Amino acid sequence: MREDVFHLGIKALIFNKEGKLLLLKVNPEELKGFKGEPYWDIPGGRVQKEDGIEGTLRREVIEETGLEISEIEPLTMVLSNIRIPQGPEDDVGLILYVFKCLVEKADDIKLSNEHTEYGWFTREEGKKFLAVKYPKEFTDKLEK
Repeated sequence: MREDVFHLGIKALIFNKEGKLLLLKVNPEELKGFKGEPYWDIPGGRVQKEDGIEGTLRREVIEETGLEISEIEPLTMVLSNIRIPQGPEDDVGLILYVFKCLVEKADDIKLSNEHTEYGWFTREEGKKFLAVKYPKEFTDKLEK
């Protein structure tokens, strides 16, 4: 039996002062090999050699939203429901290390070309929208 291969992604579950969750709609034109409908996600990306975990988190949030995170708290690690194509016959899994983050100023979002729109959602709405990419063990944590 062949061992599976995974990439590590760092993700930010961002809440504003009102307790709403920031979600970003992915731009399918920016996803290599993706053949599905656009879905809602949270900001984040894979760790680069020069960055640590917190550095990756802060860099990705600024790149994808223009926001500065004020508080960071590790939340959980999960296996994504989505696999990343690596060629015509191969793909890799994705382990997501998710952090709960707060932002003080949430009104000036600047999306990168990776996303087409954003929205602030209740935890219940977030749970429903994030079920495309995230397993139930993760989305259930949004109720708390």
